[in-house]
Parts: sequence; structure tokens; C-alpha cells
Amino acid sequence: EEKLVESGGGLVQAGGSLTLACTASGFPFDDYTIGWFRQAPGKEREAVSCITVENRPYYVDSVKGRFSISRDNAKKMVHLQVNNLQPEDTAVYYCAADWGGFGAPYASIWSHVDEYDIWGQGTQVTVSS
Repeated sequence: EEKLVESGGGLVQAGGSLTLACTASGFPFDDYTIGWFRQAPGKEREAVSCITVENRPYYVDSVKGRFSISRDNAKKMVHLQVNNLQPEDTAVYYCAADWGGFGAPYASIWSHVDEYDIWGQGTQVTVSS
């Protein structure tokens, strides 16, 4: 069974940090780009970051300089370090897997929800002001 499990969410004060983890099983992890998305109440799911099979990271502008993504292929895990959290970062955070993700053209498609085939159940991040 193809599976992604998120962990590490929680309640933090503004300015705080968390490390979110995504653990994969049941598929060839090395062949997949792993993305992080988030969904706030009443809003659409939006891209946050991804790390490609070539270990290239991408971030949306709103999190650049605050979030950092990394992958460990041996452990089949991706971590998202989230720093200087703000109330607007409050959301359920999901990791997702997309087969492939090579080269420069991926820069224009990595953030599309429909690009990803495997999804986790999400982890809640709540930031208090």
C-alpha cells in the first residue's frame, strides 16, 4: 500500500518553530518528488514547498527564508523546518508524492495539486498571536 504519514504539527506562538516530517512507504521513494501543501479553514489547498528527485527545493514566496525542506532517501522521509511561524500559517499541512520531477520545466508545475498522486492525512499547525 502506498502511504504517506505526516507528523510534527502542533500549537505554537507567533515566531515559533516546528519540524514537520513526512514518512513514506509502499512505493519507490527515490523516484518521487515530495511536496508539502496546506489548507486553512474555508480556503483551497495551496502549495508550500517541494523537494525533487534531483534534491532541488522549491518554495512559494510567502515561506521563502522561513521554511526549509530536506529529504533522506535512506529513511524515506522528508522534513519541513518551519520557522518564524505566523498566524496566517495556521492550516492542516499535507505531504504528497509525484512520480519524477526532473529539470527546469518542473519549476512551473510543482505547485499544482493535481500533479500529485499520493497524499497523506495531514498534520495540524496552529499559530497563536
